[in-house]
Amino acid sequence: MELYNKDTFSEDILPVVIVGNGPSGICLSYLLSGYTPYLSPDGVHPNPILHNKLTENPHLSLLDQDLEYLCEGVEGRSSNPVAVLFDALLLPDGDFGVDCASPLIWRHEPERATPHLVLGKGPPGGAWHAMEGSMLTLSLANWMELPGLKLKDWMRDKRRNLRNDRATPAEIASYYQHYVTQMGLERSFACGTTVTSVSRVSLESDCSVWKIQGLQRRANGGEEKEVIEVPFTVYAENVVLATGTHDIPARLGVEGENLSFVCHSFWELEAAISSGRLDGASEPVLVVGAGLTAADAVLAAHHLNTPVYHAFRRPVTDPALIFNQLPKLLYPEYHKVHQMMSQQQHKLSETVVNLSNQPAESTNSYTCYPGYLSYPKHRVVAFRPDGKCVLEDEEGLQTVLQVSMALILIGAHPNLSFLPEHGRPLALDSKESISCRRNPLDVDPYTYESVKEPGMYAMGPLVGENFVRFLKGGALAIACDIARKRSTKRQSATENGTTSSLNIQLTNCTLEA
Repeated sequence: MELYNKDTFSEDILPVVIVGNGPSGICLSYLLSGYTPYLSPDGVHPNPILHNKLTENPHLSLLDQDLEYLCEGVEGRSSNPVAVLFDALLLPDGDFGVDCASPLIWRHEPERATPHLVLGKGPPGGAWHAMEGSMLTLSLANWMELPGLKLKDWMRDKRRNLRNDRATPAEIASYYQHYVTQMGLERSFACGTTVTSVSRVSLESDCSVWKIQGLQRRANGGEEKEVIEVPFTVYAENVVLATGTHDIPARLGVEGENLSFVCHSFWELEAAISSGRLDGASEPVLVVGAGLTAADAVLAAHHLNTPVYHAFRRPVTDPALIFNQLPKLLYPEYHKVHQMMSQQQHKLSETVVNLSNQPAESTNSYTCYPGYLSYPKHRVVAFRPDGKCVLEDEEGLQTVLQVSMALILIGAHPNLSFLPEHGRPLALDSKESISCRRNPLDVDPYTYESVKEPGMYAMGPLVGENFVRFLKGGALAIACDIARKRSTKRQSATENGTTSSLNIQLTNCTLEA
């Protein structure tokens, strides 16, 4: 879909514009396109309290019910109550690995559809298209699927097999892209778009709407097939932030972090391996971080027989470490990394082990996993131009390591540069940067509408949901609230004997299919 610029204000106003076309934006688009969940006539939920509530109004769709009432008493592994509710309905007893049938059925009711637009930099699927294609996803495959299309069925049709009930990021990205086509959502998606500004503008009627500006990449049409960026402007009554948090890698903020051998993404490690710049004869790689991306980097370097120093600030036994929360049988590769972190720690009483000179058949204390050494409860103090890295422990004791590459894999921040002050005023703590774990956006738990900016919603990692399994609850909450707003608006217009002055037909909103 191509977007066009409007230099002057337009009366063509969409009810909803979604910024971000990852699984969050896709799921919300599905619900806004008229796909509606109901309790199946023969549906039974294993939670008797929830089942009884659902049967009180079996003729009503989930979008027409009181979500706060349904959420009462439902527990799960998310702090957002609607996320727990929708997960319980889509994947009953999902925490126990049970493939229990959902009590919901989905009906396509076009009369419920809300015109909307989904903006995204790349193809539908968002950051999943940029993830490494061979690693297995953390979540079970059915946790990654979206409503209405079973991932296992799609995989089977593609003649692919799930490994240990998990899929690769490349497969998940392909599934999401196919999902948009299969569900007929394409006409609402404008890909290749970068949003540069989201701001409030006032109407003559004393109400205000959102003005969304940006650039869209298009082929110039010439013989050289040049790609150009064309400005666009659209207007919306509501805007939804579904951008994820993978845009800006987190930095340490230490001396020398901008040196050429210091990297901040897993893909830079892959590029070094592919180009032959990194191999088994290289100086050790330093991996900083104790998350899953850091673990993937350890595995990739270890499989290449490149020595690895692994530094992280927490103790290995810290229950907050993701490795201490994963079942061993489902995640054997991450359990292996956790074993390496635990069994081959640098000891304060020992001199620094030069992994470059450590033969595979060495008989020292690091023989279980040759070429690996962990530095728990250490932080990076500085990087030096000669390839040396200075680590410091809790007591202030410093260790200097010679490395060929340093990978800083300590998370990422969302890119909300299109909002005033990068969106900080919308966060729980407006004085700090937005962070999925520590400082998400402040939203109403049952509508996902911003507490500080009415008409603006947020979902997915921006409100603390890192797993696809739980971000779908945000889509349900937002779709319910927008449906309620539109119903109230229609009722008010009818009572006043007037019709809305806003043209909300998608085909008239400066768009072309």
